Amino acid sequence: MGRFADALSQPGLTAIAEIKRRSPSAGDLRPDADPAELAAAYDRAGAAAASILVDERFGGTWDDLRAARASATLPLLAKGFFSTEEDLRTAKEAGADAALLLLRDLDDAQARDLLQISARLGLETLVEAHDAHELERAVALGARVVGINARDLSTFRIDRKEQLRLVARAPRDRVVVAESGIESRAHGAAAELAGADAILVGSTLMRASDPAAKLAGLLSRPLVKVCGLTREEDVAVAAEAGADMAGFVLAEASPRRAPRVLDVPDTMLSVAVVVGEPDGEADLVQLYAHEEGKVRGRDGVLLRAGEEVARVVDLPWQEEDASLFERARAIDGRVMLAGGLGADNVRDAIEAVRPWAVDASSSLETSPGIKDHARVRAYVGAARG
Repeated sequence: MGRFADALSQPGLTAIAEIKRRSPSAGDLRPDADPAELAAAYDRAGAAAASILVDERFGGTWDDLRAARASATLPLLAKGFFSTEEDLRTAKEAGADAALLLLRDLDDAQARDLLQISARLGLETLVEAHDAHELERAVALGARVVGINARDLSTFRIDRKEQLRLVARAPRDRVVVAESGIESRAHGAAAELAGADAILVGSTLMRASDPAAKLAGLLSRPLVKVCGLTREEDVAVAAEAGADMAGFVLAEASPRRAPRVLDVPDTMLSVAVVVGEPDGEADLVQLYAHEEGKVRGRDGVLLRAGEEVARVVDLPWQEEDASLFERARAIDGRVMLAGGLGADNVRDAIEAVRPWAVDASSSLETSPGIKDHARVRAYVGAARG
C-alpha cells in the first residue's frame, strides 16, 4: 500500500479530516476557512490524512490543495468530481497523495481507466460507494481504499444503519473508510466496531469553533459507559455529561435490572447487559457467563451483531481483585475495563490500562438502578479528562 492507505490502516480508528467552506446540503459552513492553517492544525491533532475540496460547489479551488500541501506533511486527498486524466494530473501536481473516485458518476470502464492512470502517476485513490452494488463494484475493481458514504448525494439524506451494514460487508483486506454523518465519538465507534479502519469527517469539523479540537475529541479514547440505567432521566443526564454508551442490565437476578433497553440519544450507543445468552434490542450486547450463586460470571465480551468486538475485564460479582489491571493489560485488542470505577479512581485506571472503554455502575448510584446525577457527571468528566 502507499502512504495514504498506510496512514489510514494504523491500529485503532483513524480519521481523514476534511476542509470545505460550504456544502450543497448545509450551505455555508466556514466561508473564511484557511486550508493551510486547518491542514496544519489537523496534522497536530492526530488526523491520518486531510481531505481538500477543490470543487467550486464546495467553495474550493486547486489553490486550497496547494496551500494545504505547503503547510502540512500528512497525506492529502483531493476531493472533487474527477473523470479525466487531466483531473488526476492536476491533483498530483498540486500535491495530492490520493484522489477521490465516485462510482456513482463512473461506469466500470471509466473507473478502471482512472485507477490505471492514477497508478502510473503514483497517485492513490479513495473509491467511494453509496450502496451494496457500488461496494461490489469497488471490490471487483481492486480498490485498495474503499469509502462508504452514508449520504445519498441525490437527496443528501444520511442513513447510518445502511452505512454500517455495508462497512461490515466490506472485505477485511481493504482499507475501509466510513464517510459522512460522523458527529460524535459514538458514531465513530459504531463505524469502528462494524469494521471501518477510518472515518472521514467534514461538516462536523467545519461547524466547530475549534475544528482540530473537535477532531481530537472524536478520536479520543477511552469511550465512557454508564451502566445499570433504569430511568429515562438518568439516560438523559449521562448523555448530557458526555457518556458514549448507555448500559441496560437485562439479567433477571440483578438488583439494577432495567425494564427494557431504553431509548438513547443519537450521540450514544445502547448496550444490553445479559447473562448466559445474547439478548436485547441494542446497538451492542455485553455478555457474561452464568456462575452458580452469583448474578453473573467474572469477565465478559462485547458483541456487535453476534460477533465479539471487545473483551470486558471486570471484578468478580461483589468481590475485589488486585489483579484487575494486570489482567486487562495482558489482553490484545479492545478492552472495556469495569468493576469499582468512579470519579475518584477512573483516571488512574485509564493511565494504568489504556483501555478502549471504561464502565461504571454501582459507584454512581444512590440505590440500585437509581443514579446520582452529580456522581454521573463527575465520573464522565474524570474519564473524558
